[in-house]
Amino acid sequence: MLVKEIIEIYEILDSAYASGEKVASYLQGICPACNVSIETIQGESGKTTDVLKVLIPGKNGKSKGGQAPTIGLLGRLGGLGARPERIGFVSDGDGALTVLAAAAKLLKMQKEGDELNGDVVISTHVCPDAPTQPHKPVPFMGSPVSMKQINASEVDDSVDAILSVDTTKGNRIMNHKGFAISPTVKDGYILRVSEDLLGIMEITTGQSPKVFALSMQDITPYGNGLFHLNSILQPATATASPVVGVAITTETAVPGCATGATNMSSIDEAGRFIIEVAKAYTEGDCNFYDAEEYDRIHKLYGSMSHLRTFGTME
Repeated sequence: MLVKEIIEIYEILDSAYASGEKVASYLQGICPACNVSIETIQGESGKTTDVLKVLIPGKNGKSKGGQAPTIGLLGRLGGLGARPERIGFVSDGDGALTVLAAAAKLLKMQKEGDELNGDVVISTHVCPDAPTQPHKPVPFMGSPVSMKQINASEVDDSVDAILSVDTTKGNRIMNHKGFAISPTVKDGYILRVSEDLLGIMEITTGQSPKVFALSMQDITPYGNGLFHLNSILQPATATASPVVGVAITTETAVPGCATGATNMSSIDEAGRFIIEVAKAYTEGDCNFYDAEEYDRIHKLYGSMSHLRTFGTME
């Protein structure tokens, strides 16, 4: 379980003074030698956010010269808070909370002798005072920086697959409390849902797996004038590696800027899921997609990578 780690990370993030440095200090308290980097990026408005990246090396990981696959765990969000408009930790911060709790747990596991086979790269950003923006059916959280800037800082070239964790409550697409996963998205294609991921989800939740629908618009870049469910699949616009969204969900539509909406059991379930996927994927026991089928669809219908761009706008 990740309950202890969730509480400890939440106490750091639920603050007007939350910062990348404070999170890094907490993680280094678990493992003084852990590889944590912080990059402060600034948006056009002049506001900044701290992008935090944690590398947890595997025993046969690329960082040690090995060949085991690398997985990326990304916490997607606009901000942890909407100060001064709203006081406290907002629903939109659940993705960051989940992956940072997972980072803490993986570091503790490593310290106790449970080392994964391949590298895990965990990234998110820490912003306690992000803006809000209109969106139907409920308002979205905005971001102090652009999606292009976030992708450039968070999507690491070394990763072979990505789980993108994001609060996805402000919609009528998902109507259960917990989390859901998306079909696999790879280089402009929405592929079938991974059977391996469905199996891991069944084990970690003890329930039937939940999958949410995607549209073509969702896998195109922000800023093209098209409707997007939210930013959960935006990492897929910055990499050709397979990306799966892990959506923190609710039965009702909850605004991203709502406070008091974070649910411990949902975060714990999603956190355990991404850790179990990281274990299996880096061992080579979990496929995000069928490589042979992907090659065939690519030969039949050609490249769809143009959907990762702004198309005729560029």
